[in-house]
Amino acid sequence: MATVATQEVSSKKLWGGGMEPMKASYGKLMMWFFLLSDAFTFSALLITYGLNRFGAHAYDPKQHGAEFSFSTEYWPVPDHVFDAIPFFHGLHAPLVFVGIMTFILIMSSVTMVLAVEAGHRMDQKDVEKWMMWTILGGFTFLGCQAWEWTHFITGTEGHGTLMKVFSDGKWITKEVVGANLVENQYGPPLFADLFFFITGFHGTHVFSGVILNILVFYNTTMGVYDRRGHYEMVEKVGLYWHFVDLVWVFVFTFFYLV
Repeated sequence: MATVATQEVSSKKLWGGGMEPMKASYGKLMMWFFLLSDAFTFSALLITYGLNRFGAHAYDPKQHGAEFSFSTEYWPVPDHVFDAIPFFHGLHAPLVFVGIMTFILIMSSVTMVLAVEAGHRMDQKDVEKWMMWTILGGFTFLGCQAWEWTHFITGTEGHGTLMKVFSDGKWITKEVVGANLVENQYGPPLFADLFFFITGFHGTHVFSGVILNILVFYNTTMGVYDRRGHYEMVEKVGLYWHFVDLVWVFVFTFFYLV
């Protein structure tokens, strides 16, 4: 009887509310659920890109000529699309700028780890310092992405691509410079569509993360978390920020390396 009574008490204690599954608070658990659903969304987008990428023709020097040129007949080569650097017009530097962007975002994840660690020590000044560096890293990444989008949209004068477009009821051949959702200098229009949608979707997440980090930084400076006796909110926004960084690694791999 004593064993049965003990089991009943334990059952009530387990399912009666107020418990923390896996020692995670309600806020952390909800953040994990959100990140899981967001991972499904990004996975669907990247799988869509992969299917279209490998379903399209690839550049073949034997078939298309030894010297690469942009064409709607095959998928563009990232080394030739993303080869520009600000203030170095005409310099061919494949993936250097996007490599710098990636480094900045990864380093902002490191500073976020340091902010979380400082929160565990209840060190308000260190949390403020590392959150500020994380915010600066996020803004720098967004600024770099804005420049990359601008260069991608405006294109390179003198290196346009001849493509057929439907205008005034008939097909005509015209030179296309830059890219938008209809025309694309660098290759099939679908490449530009997916680039804008996926990198833009990720950029929106980065911007949202920066706003959240600013709010947490403000609360930290006002002593909100010090009065609460814990810095769990820093951990929760840290989970989101690390997720955004991890997703960029996959976006970088799919768009710039494959």
